[in-house]
Amino acid sequence: MYRDYASYIKEKFGMRVQKIALNPGFNCPNRDGKIGIGGCTYCNNQTFSPFYGKASTPIPLQLEQGIAFFSKKYKCQKYIAYFQSYTNTYADIETLENIYYQALENPNVIGLTVATRPDCIDENVLKLLQKISEKYYTVLELGVESCYDKTLKMINRGHTFLQAENAIKKAAGYGLEICAHLIMYLPGETEEMMLKTADIMSALPVKILKLHQLQIIKGTKMEQQFKENPELFSLPTADEYADFVVKYIKRSRQDMIFERFISESPMDMVVAPKWNGIKNYQFTQKIIEKFCS
Repeated sequence: MYRDYASYIKEKFGMRVQKIALNPGFNCPNRDGKIGIGGCTYCNNQTFSPFYGKASTPIPLQLEQGIAFFSKKYKCQKYIAYFQSYTNTYADIETLENIYYQALENPNVIGLTVATRPDCIDENVLKLLQKISEKYYTVLELGVESCYDKTLKMINRGHTFLQAENAIKKAAGYGLEICAHLIMYLPGETEEMMLKTADIMSALPVKILKLHQLQIIKGTKMEQQFKENPELFSLPTADEYADFVVKYIKRSRQDMIFERFISESPMDMVVAPKWNGIKNYQFTQKIIEKFCS
């Protein structure tokens, strides 16, 4: 059928492993003026920041609070420190090293995932992550979002696909495990364009994919665009998206690992599409049923 991330991690470590999302309080060069102002048109970090992930809370305490929350449901597991909010390589190398190792000092943490932009990694960052990977499971998660420069410009991403491609290849040269994050159904992209993305990602040294359906979120520039020009958007139903994901998986490299298929933003922040709060595990079941039918 396909390789799923949870099974891959369980096989690797022999147990369940939970990610703990962390917020070190970094900014984004697409917000502070270095690259752009205003950020990506779809972005509102409140949609994926957990209650314990406050920038004002020290990283060790964020971890403790996250572990306390998840340990109520799963007793026997370890954790991956997941630096998720904004751009988690956007600081000097001394600050990054200090922040990452604060998380890794927790005895229950066995790995590190660092989410960032393709244009915010350099040799120093890659050397640091390579050093960490010698002792801890380490993943570099790159926000690719689209393989089309026209789309990237439209959503004010602030980088090109060539920059993403070069970042993936450079990181792979340091032996890092790479996860690529992609958004499906961005304005102007047809199904065939999105499926072509599967070919492109499969040809690159990407090990893990995270696919998310586009969600129009309150308080974003895209919300205003959606209100003013709804004809620019083609948002699928959950069943339509499930059919698409099956096609995407079948078109992808056979050893590609899929971590997620949907975004689970709080329902009160979602303008469209309205999927009645479907969870990733529920959507995954749809995928499995379609493969088996």
